[in-house]
Amino acid sequence: MTSAPTMAKPARFGRRSRVRAAGSGDGQTPRRPRLYALDGMRLLAALSVLSFHWTAYVGIDGIWQGVTPREVLPAVNHLAAYGWLGVELFFVISGFVICMSCWGKSAGEFFVSRVTRLYPAYWAGIGLSTLVILGMSKYARTTAGDGLGAQTVLANLTMLQNALGFRHVDGVYWTLWAELRFYLIFAIVVAMGLTYRKVVAFCGIWTILAVLAPTSGWPLLVTLAMPDESPFFIAGVGMFLMYRFGQNMLLWGIVGFSWLLALSRIGSIQRIYVEVLHHPLSWKVMAGGMTLAFALVLAAALGLFNWMQWKWLTVAGALTYPLYLIHQEAGWATIHFWLTHGLGVRAALGVTLVMALLTAYLIHRLVERPLSKVLKRGLDRSMVSLRRESSTPQAPKH
Repeated sequence: MTSAPTMAKPARFGRRSRVRAAGSGDGQTPRRPRLYALDGMRLLAALSVLSFHWTAYVGIDGIWQGVTPREVLPAVNHLAAYGWLGVELFFVISGFVICMSCWGKSAGEFFVSRVTRLYPAYWAGIGLSTLVILGMSKYARTTAGDGLGAQTVLANLTMLQNALGFRHVDGVYWTLWAELRFYLIFAIVVAMGLTYRKVVAFCGIWTILAVLAPTSGWPLLVTLAMPDESPFFIAGVGMFLMYRFGQNMLLWGIVGFSWLLALSRIGSIQRIYVEVLHHPLSWKVMAGGMTLAFALVLAAALGLFNWMQWKWLTVAGALTYPLYLIHQEAGWATIHFWLTHGLGVRAALGVTLVMALLTAYLIHRLVERPLSKVLKRGLDRSMVSLRRESSTPQAPKH
């Protein structure tokens, strides 16, 4: 759920040049063309998750008038029941993009880039979702507004509501908590200076901790190691290393082992989604969907999508994050509104999708872009001041 910065075809290095490039990490690689394919994948992932919540998830109180989405849209539901796999694709892309975007940057620059990327659209999403939830609670039989007081909303503005013990304003925000934990542990490597060797070591250490965490009895280790999500982030990081430094057996091993771990976690993930779908899911389809998520980003890393230079994908990619933030609670309320005003199911879904895309565009243009610039200017000045104060000798105390 992050943007795709500029890079291009995977570099091809000989043995010696690869070692030199891997050890430098100085960020002197020339600016490369944008990977438009990643923008397209992000939009695909967002629409996949949207389809899951709108036409498969059995948690929409009263919207379908006492029947399940599977009864209302049986053909669509059969496929949409696996739409949550878009989250896994998001995580693989995130591992790739975060490593790419912060290569050669300092820890301060990494911090600024993440704050300016995540928070403006997120704050707008919280505001819109809160207004819609509270406004629609008068007209729809929904429990979405239960416990949604000022304290909960304020806690959500930090994006740390999960750690603070508050509910999410919108259920999809759980993925942002996973992203934040990834940024936190990756920031350690950024602070040390990104090099090929350090990032490979990071992947190996994180993999080991994620494997040991479930049986460790240490809740903090489980929280940080993220056994269910880490294989996707790690694979994305490994794919970026392939993209930047070329392929080798070690990097294929990182990606392949992460894929095996992802498949091994299907059971625990499956139980979560079966509970909200009220019907079984196929292990084979889930495994195939996870494999496809790996394969798509890997194909981009290997240059197989370099022919895809459609600039409209940049706009599509920019809409992905705000669309993801507003689609669930606000989307359900809008669908319910149109259904109660005489539109059929398919028409209500279509109109709501158009409205969601338009709203996402407005958030991007009117909130995300201008507020990100303001935040970046302010935080950049703060970082300059911080570095200046840190380098100024302190007067001796008497």
